[in-house]
Amino acid sequence: MRTSSVPTAKSALDDARLDETFAALANSTRRAILARLAEGEASVNDLAAPFDMSLPAISKHIKVLEHAGLITRTRRAQFRPCTIDAGPLADVASWAAQYEHIWDESFDRLDTYVRNLQNTDNKPDNKRDEQ
Repeated sequence: MRTSSVPTAKSALDDARLDETFAALANSTRRAILARLAEGEASVNDLAAPFDMSLPAISKHIKVLEHAGLITRTRRAQFRPCTIDAGPLADVASWAAQYEHIWDESFDRLDTYVRNLQNTDNKPDNKRDEQ
């Protein structure tokens, strides 16, 4: 029985979400912002501090991350802290996991190669035995 390769609405939505996540992660500033937020919530000023960039530029990066669902902002009085949302990162990890068998096979081949090298190095040299 042949299965249809027509994308479903859910798979199209999943693809669009992955596209947004990858696009957001494609920028090193945004990855650095996420790395900082992995340590805990932070204000925009806190997130901007390590960068030689204007607050509006940092705000644009934050909006991209927020649009991709990678961060959320809450409101406490006048304080609007940013926090990381790991959901889209879990989706990326699940997507990448489908290729894990390729990495495992490569590592298995490398392990076999290294063991063969070690076994060759541990064998006594026949010429030395004859002398």
